[in-house]
Amino acid sequence: MSDAKSPHIQNRDTPQWGLFQRDLFWKLNEGEVPQFNTHPDKLEELAQKKLSQNGWLYASSNAGLSHTHLANRQAFFRHKLLPRQLVDTNERSTRTTIFGHSVSAPIGIAPIGINKIYHQHGELAVARAAGELGIPYSLSTAGSYPIEDVAAANDSGRARRGEKVPVGARFFQLYMPHDDELTISLLKRAHESGYDACILTTDTPQLGWRHDDVATSNYAFYRGIGADLGLTDPVFQKRMRAEGIDPKKDPERAGAMWIDAIWHGRAWGWEKAVWARDRWREIAGDKPFLIKGIQRVDDAQKAADLGFDGIVVSNHAGRQVDGAIGSLDALEKIVKSGVGERLVITFDSGVRGAADVVKAIALGAKFVFIGRLWIWGLAIMGEDGVRHVLRGLLADLDILMNVSGINRIDDIGPEFLESTVPAYGLLNLKSKL
Repeated sequence: MSDAKSPHIQNRDTPQWGLFQRDLFWKLNEGEVPQFNTHPDKLEELAQKKLSQNGWLYASSNAGLSHTHLANRQAFFRHKLLPRQLVDTNERSTRTTIFGHSVSAPIGIAPIGINKIYHQHGELAVARAAGELGIPYSLSTAGSYPIEDVAAANDSGRARRGEKVPVGARFFQLYMPHDDELTISLLKRAHESGYDACILTTDTPQLGWRHDDVATSNYAFYRGIGADLGLTDPVFQKRMRAEGIDPKKDPERAGAMWIDAIWHGRAWGWEKAVWARDRWREIAGDKPFLIKGIQRVDDAQKAADLGFDGIVVSNHAGRQVDGAIGSLDALEKIVKSGVGERLVITFDSGVRGAADVVKAIALGAKFVFIGRLWIWGLAIMGEDGVRHVLRGLLADLDILMNVSGINRIDDIGPEFLESTVPAYGLLNLKSKL
């Protein structure tokens, strides 16, 4: 299936990720079978069986009628790959760089909060697996473990990475509190813990209307679960003392106070985003600062005009604005505007496999973040589950490059695509996409 003794392997600058396929085929000879099926539909089914009702609802819920979630997947369908044949790809490389950091592939861990509701080790498990595989890890402000502990877990994963696996990178995603002193404290903690960039998410001043979560009062923070990142902050601890809240005796009030400080319903303007960027630069020097949630060309151009280092073209996986365009359609328009000459364009929302990654790169994204895939792996089998999903995705990308005639990530361009014009169905066809 894949020659483990190929002389070309030693000349590659990343592992032969595709050998993972051979390992899984061989397992039966050793009386084993693969841990679980990594097809997105199967992952989703297995995760639902593992999780509590509320854990599942939070992982799967979307804004409103899920029309934006559906649009995200529809957007990928109108782009088809055009593989090349008779290309010597024996020494291909999945490696790329993001803000000067060498990484295993143009694939990163999207920032998702409250990982502890999916598995007891939460963000720690994800950070370790990402570090081991040289994949950039992003920690959400709504994370359920302290900033410092997640950084240490990521470092421990890096320490056990294999030959030819790059160090990777570590990003901190900021939900900006309405308390400036608290914002600065979070940024300082992130910088001092070795996070390489800050990503300001702008599409979530409060949660979108998600029917299932609302109907079941499904909000872990109000149950006293998952607020550890905030509860360990010295400024927030001072705020709790001022309110007479002891988090050990009253975890529900403490959790509510924390999350209400960051998903506070107060909309910010561009001037506040610039303020946060400037504070980050004062604290962290030249470490990059990105805006996440961009869907419009004029917003992308505004970010470039104001000197931000990059953007994440994202609609929050359809969890915030119902009825919005697919994020991949937004990416195409933003790239065509030429704004990528002034800042780094990255992408997320709706990615389910290596083909989706290649399509986003071909359309002009420099990097792609994934979310639900690793959440499902975490729910199914903790750190081992995340690692299994990520290794599968790396193998999928490695093999896709081999059979499509692609040697380097930088070789992927629009010539690998055949695309139709954007066209959304008039009806919301119910489908597990």
